Amino acid sequence: MNFLKSLPALVVGAALALSASAHAADYKGEYKVSTVLGKPFPWGEAAEKWAALVSERTDGRINMKVYPNAQLVAGDQTKEFTAMRQGIIDMAVGSTINWSPQVKELNLFSLPFLMPDFASMDALTQGPVGEKIFDAIRKQGIEPIGWAENGFREVTNSKHPITSPADLDGLKMRVVGSPLYNDIFTALGANPTQMSWADAKPALTTGAVDGQENPLTVYDVAQMETAGQTYVTLWHYVADPLIFAVNKRVWGSFSDDDKAIVKKAADDAGAYGIGLARKGMTEDDQSLIKALEARGAKITTLTDEQRQKFVDATRDVYNKWKDRIGADLVDMAEKSISER
Repeated sequence: MNFLKSLPALVVGAALALSASAHAADYKGEYKVSTVLGKPFPWGEAAEKWAALVSERTDGRINMKVYPNAQLVAGDQTKEFTAMRQGIIDMAVGSTINWSPQVKELNLFSLPFLMPDFASMDALTQGPVGEKIFDAIRKQGIEPIGWAENGFREVTNSKHPITSPADLDGLKMRVVGSPLYNDIFTALGANPTQMSWADAKPALTTGAVDGQENPLTVYDVAQMETAGQTYVTLWHYVADPLIFAVNKRVWGSFSDDDKAIVKKAADDAGAYGIGLARKGMTEDDQSLIKALEARGAKITTLTDEQRQKFVDATRDVYNKWKDRIGADLVDMAEKSISER
C-alpha cells in the first residue's frame, strides 16, 4: 500500500528530472561573451566575474567564456550590438556609447555635462530612466539584465593643460564612433577623429592625434602617459555605463531558475565592477589620482566657473541631441538628477 501511494511522487519526480535533463541538453557547451576591454580593466573584471559566478552557481551547467577586445566582431566595437542581436554573440557587457547607433536612447549618457557626479549616474541607471532604456533595448531583441560602469570620461592630450574651450582649439582628438562625440568636440573647436580603441594608443604614441577622452581607469591600466598623454583634465563631461545583456533567443532557452541565477550574477558582478571603476576617484579616496600624478600626469580639476564655460559651449549640441534621443526621456533624466 505504501509503495502504491509513493508511485505518483516517483512518477512526478522522474518526469521533472527528465524535463530538466532535456532542457539542459538544449544549452550550449559555451556561451560567447563579448567585451571591448578585458582584464585588468574594470570592464573586463566585471565580465569575468559574471562568468565565474554563473558557472559557480549553476555547477558548471552554464559555461560563459569572455572574448575581450571586441574580437568577436573583428575589433569593430560598434558592431557588437548587431552581432548579439543576430546570435553571433550570445552575451555581452557592452558600452552604452558603442550600442547607441542601434539604440538612440543610449545617447542620453553622452549628452555633454548632463551628469555632474556618481550620484547622478546612479539616479539614472537605478531609477525609471534605466527601466525606460532597458525597455528600448528589449525592443531590439536583446535582454538587458544589469548595469556596470566604465566611468566618467576625462580629456587628455600631449600639448598643454585644458582649462577652457579655447585650449581645445585645433587639437586632433581621438573620439569613439558616435556622431554625438564629433558634434561635441567640433563645438569645442577641436578636430575629432573617430577610431577604435585598438587603433587609438598607436595613433597617440606616434602623434597622429594629440589627445583622447576616456575614464581614468583606462588611462591608468593602459599607461597613457607613456603615449604622451601628459595633460589630464577632470571634467566629467559624459559617462559610460555598461550593460549586461543576453541574446533574446539564448535568454528564452534558459529555465526560470537559471534566468534568476544569471541576472543575480550580473547584479553582483556589476556592483563589483562599479566599485573598481570608482576606486581612488571619490571624495574620500583620491589614491588613483595621486598615483597618476606620481607617474608624471599633470592633472587639472576644473572649478565650477571653468566647467560652466564648457557647458555653455556645448549647449547647442545638448539641445540638438535632446530632440534626437527623446525630449521626454531627457526631461525625466534631468528630473531624476535634480532629485538625487
